[in-house]
Amino acid sequence: MKNKIIELMREHRSVRKYKKDKISDNVIEQLVETAQCAAFAGQMYSVVYETEGKLPLGAPLLFTICVDLHKFSKIMDKRDWKWITNDLYSFILGIQDASYFAQNLVLAAESMGFGTCFLGYTPYYAAALNKKMKLPQKVFPFVQLTVGVPDEIFQTRPRYPLNFTLFKNEYEELNDELIEEAMEVMDKGYLAQEYYKRLDAMIDLTGEKKETFNFDNYSWTEHISRKWGQFHPEMDKISKQLKKCGFDFQQEAPLDE
Repeated sequence: MKNKIIELMREHRSVRKYKKDKISDNVIEQLVETAQCAAFAGQMYSVVYETEGKLPLGAPLLFTICVDLHKFSKIMDKRDWKWITNDLYSFILGIQDASYFAQNLVLAAESMGFGTCFLGYTPYYAAALNKKMKLPQKVFPFVQLTVGVPDEIFQTRPRYPLNFTLFKNEYEELNDELIEEAMEVMDKGYLAQEYYKRLDAMIDLTGEKKETFNFDNYSWTEHISRKWGQFHPEMDKISKQLKKCGFDFQQEAPLDE
């Protein structure tokens, strides 16, 4: 039996090229109202949208999805309560809420024929977005999402094999065979699509490593290894962004604990 929702989910692609077609306010509201039907802990998120100016990837619509503890703190004021739950746990719950909402937003948009792409670097310029969008303290821009009519056609990207992702009852030992199988699935899949060659997206090496790859063998596992092996070893930059937005993960515990 065909399942339209499962078929839609299996066809997900990150679209980086859009047509200029505008998206009406009515459609935007419909997308967000649908996304709000996601599961939540406390609806600790807000979303700001933009349709004017130079938006990322040339998209006609940009959502900025925020972890938002500000709104419910205002409700608590009305109930004569003060927020005492630590910022770290509160923030984790907010990330959960914002993530559920964001994924629902993608599904809603794709069900209407739009393409989408998450912009994961958003937290590193959160403070600038807060200033631009006049966000209050305890609101953190978590991820941005471009939306528009796709102007490119390409295959869905590969995913890990199920035995590298799904474990029954307990986490299985990742032996060499499992690891190499997962790497092969990902790398061969990306190479077959000429994914990085098409985007001209080889990350330069830093340090002492010498380049031994070209677009005939440079693929997903090397690309992502270069990200996690070279980018952002320090925590100060993102910690400062969080603090400027009102989040403190270094609160001291009470002396009696």
